[in-house]
Order: sequence, then C-alpha cells, then structure tokens
Amino acid sequence: VQLVESGGDLVQPGGSLRLSCVVSGFAFQWSPMTWVRQAPGRGFTWVSTIESDGTTLYTDSAKGRFTISRNNADSVLYLQMNNLKPEDTATYYCLIGNRVTVPTGQGTRVTVSS
Repeated sequence: VQLVESGGDLVQPGGSLRLSCVVSGFAFQWSPMTWVRQAPGRGFTWVSTIESDGTTLYTDSAKGRFTISRNNADSVLYLQMNNLKPEDTATYYCLIGNRVTVPTGQGTRVTVSS
C-alpha cells in the first residue's frame, strides 16, 4: 500500500490550496479516508474524513473552509482548502480509515504566511 500526498505550498493568508493523495495497492473505493496534519513541534491532529459512501466529517476549524472529496476511479483523495489561516500551517497526511494513526506517506507541507 502506498499513499503519496502532494499540493502543499507557501500561500498567503486567505489563499487556497488543493491537496491530493494518490493511493495504490489498496481497495480505495471501499474504505473511509482521512486527512490529518502535524504542525511544527506538535502531534498529529484530525482534519477531515470521507466515508466510502461520500459522507464527510470535519474538525470545527475546517468547517466552511475545507472540502474533502474522493475520486474512486483513480484512487485519489483531495482536500480543497480555502481562506487559509496561519494556524493551518502544517504537514498534511492522508490515512486509510477513519482514525488518527501514524501516517505512512511523506506528507505535503502547507505554509500560510504573508
């Protein structure tokens, strides 16, 4: 199983980014998928989950700004992030399932700064 995250960048406050996670070697379409993040010097925190039926869940800080989605045909997970804030600065990881576990991918770094 391989998860490869991409899309992170340096962006100004109020900006947008779209993160992607390509999954291989796994029955992607049948599993919940989750985004977590790790701010510098801190632990992993849950951001959002999308169930196999498309149901979405968000942490309070992400509601109204982030949108999680999935492309089952291509086994890709997305996180559209709008109105980014400095506190969103972190490395973002995708996970298989709906629990926060230690990520296996390399993550993608998001820096929100003016």
